[in-house]
Amino acid sequence: MPPEDDLCLGIGFTTSATAKDIVTAVNAVLRGRWKIVVLATATAKAESPALLAAADELNVPIVSFAPGVLARVQVPSPSSRVENAIGTPSVAEAAAILASGGGRLVLAKTARDGVTVAAARKVPSSLNNSDDETECE
Repeated sequence: MPPEDDLCLGIGFTTSATAKDIVTAVNAVLRGRWKIVVLATATAKAESPALLAAADELNVPIVSFAPGVLARVQVPSPSSRVENAIGTPSVAEAAAILASGGGRLVLAKTARDGVTVAAARKVPSSLNNSDDETECE
């Protein structure tokens, strides 16, 4: 994937994860190769101080989705543990796909230090034909 591709990252994390854990996980997965345009997560996690601080450090906005919305997205790596905990079998992968406007998942979920990261390629607006606010901007 060329470095100019815009990626929407889905982020799931434990309550004990810190901003440093989130930023470290993101950097470990992406290794500076791509441009991050948004962090996406479940609604219940969107106001987490750790995620807010990580988004600030990464200089990207946060978008969030309700568990019912996340649960409707087909993902390659669903988790019954996550589904039992918050009502959706996927946070990171589903949030990345939704935030990208339905883009292709280019990085399946990868977990590190209580943080799960997945990435989807942003769908250009001209290809999306939607005014849906979930698209990366």
